[in-house]
Amino acid sequence: MTTDAGAAVDVQLQEYRSVPGPRGLPFLGNLPQFGKNPLAFFERLRAHGDMVRWRFGRTPCLFLADPQLVGELITEVERSFDQPELGIAFRTLMGNGVIVARGPDWRRKRSLVQPSVRPKQVRSYATTMAECAVELADGWSDGERVDIKREMAALTQRIAVRTIFGTGAAADAEAIGRAMDVAQREIGAEFSGIGALLPDWLPTPGRARIKRAAAVIDAEVAQVVARHRNGDGERPDLLSRLLAAQDETGARLSDEEIRDETVTLYIAGHETTSSTLVWAWYLLARNPRVRAALAEELDRVLGHREPDFDDFAKLTYAQAVVKETLRLYPTIWLLTGVAKVGARIGGLPVAPGTRVWCSQWVTQRDARWFPEPEEFRPERWDAESGEDIPEYAWFPFGGGPRVCLGARFAMVEAVLILAVLARRFDLDVDPGEIRPVPSLTLQPDREVRATVRAR
Repeated sequence: MTTDAGAAVDVQLQEYRSVPGPRGLPFLGNLPQFGKNPLAFFERLRAHGDMVRWRFGRTPCLFLADPQLVGELITEVERSFDQPELGIAFRTLMGNGVIVARGPDWRRKRSLVQPSVRPKQVRSYATTMAECAVELADGWSDGERVDIKREMAALTQRIAVRTIFGTGAAADAEAIGRAMDVAQREIGAEFSGIGALLPDWLPTPGRARIKRAAAVIDAEVAQVVARHRNGDGERPDLLSRLLAAQDETGARLSDEEIRDETVTLYIAGHETTSSTLVWAWYLLARNPRVRAALAEELDRVLGHREPDFDDFAKLTYAQAVVKETLRLYPTIWLLTGVAKVGARIGGLPVAPGTRVWCSQWVTQRDARWFPEPEEFRPERWDAESGEDIPEYAWFPFGGGPRVCLGARFAMVEAVLILAVLARRFDLDVDPGEIRPVPSLTLQPDREVRATVRAR
């Protein structure tokens, strides 16, 4: 005799199997194609429709491409969808920070972290962002050859260390940066390869490398936390605000929680902005009209002075350049959730345990929402004459209850850095296509060399 619960499962399976999708291999499902090139794989899935069935190993999956469906997933996280269990490489780096935590633990941590990145606090960090960019610009000269990827990484590392740890902190930015690079590579390799199916207890060379990298990061963070705890007076940095934060019971974040949130904020303030700026310089060099329009706005708004926080709102074209860069090369290139009991997408019941995916790379390059999607056209973001862009057709910072806490920090940082450097220089990036490599963030596949040209 079939129970009501069993009948419901049968209906869900029938509904799931009616969704179009590619065939997969026994045990592996579609993992080999996904692992070879996740971006190309998601593009092929899109050819099947806006809701597509596939398998990540043995795990049943749905891929969503339509903004309305994407919005359903994003806004229902915590209610109908859980955060997925991410690979051991990711967990080793991120711990149980606010972007990983679930349920009441997530709500508590979010309430403690959010005040440190509110607009009022971002204003206080803007001076550091501009000062660090000016220091870099002062070191450049006309005709100099630079590796943009390395320059932007060093710049955003410096900003992250100063805003998180404080100007006088003795954190080894280079050591943290090298460890983060190793961690990012290992997370990408594990996520897109067979390592995603291996049990956590199985040792591999990649897992040994990320453990060593995490140990370097832990040691650096622990030293700075100890100095902050033993220091006198109030500091204006992010770490001090995290140490002072209390929940409704008066409890503070533990040292382990401080470590996890510090790493999360470091990645949000360094890795994502650094990558975005590299892609922005690449696109500007290939679009002289856009570069000229950006220069005109910088000359008109700033003249011969450096930007500050109040200029951010006035630099609307610079903001549009960053938004359009994030559309074409979204630093965070996918979001995923696991269906709970009762979950639905597009009216379809989704069986518990089904993993639901969406990709900024695919939806943000869809001609239905962005005419001539391959074109770098910041004007599409003009509030008055721009395109009518549906909600969740552009979601580089996610959305809903788990929207990226550092979204405003990242936007202000990218715009101010771009303003400081592009006011003085053009960067003529060497010819040749640069391909995106999806790892923890969307990275260029090689170094990005350019010639500095004084304006």
